[in-house]
Amino acid sequence: MLFRVDHSSPVTLGDQIAAAVRGAIADGSVRSGERLPPAREVAGSLGINLHTVLRGYQRLREEGLIELRRGRGAVVTAGPSPARARLTVQARQLVADARAIGLSDDELLALVRTSLTDGT
Repeated sequence: MLFRVDHSSPVTLGDQIAAAVRGAIADGSVRSGERLPPAREVAGSLGINLHTVLRGYQRLREEGLIELRRGRGAVVTAGPSPARARLTVQARQLVADARAIGLSDDELLALVRTSLTDGT
């Protein structure tokens, strides 16, 4: 699996690592039961701190997308379907886009609710 990070992005590096895995699950390039690269290997290849990668992996564990196993590393779980993972990626992008144009959380939620009721 290929990881890329943008040091100039306002998104933390750990969140970028987590987003890369989410995207790979969503597009089907990583499947349930597959092992992710060891955090130490990812950190070395990207030139970032090991704990930064571990924070990204921990976030994915909290979301139920991976299991962290001693001696086996990070393994993708049977968790959400690829369709749900894709939707999660899209929802995160929607939130980022809304924040970029200055919408508050309440305004975004109102927009989503309106979209639900008018069918668009």
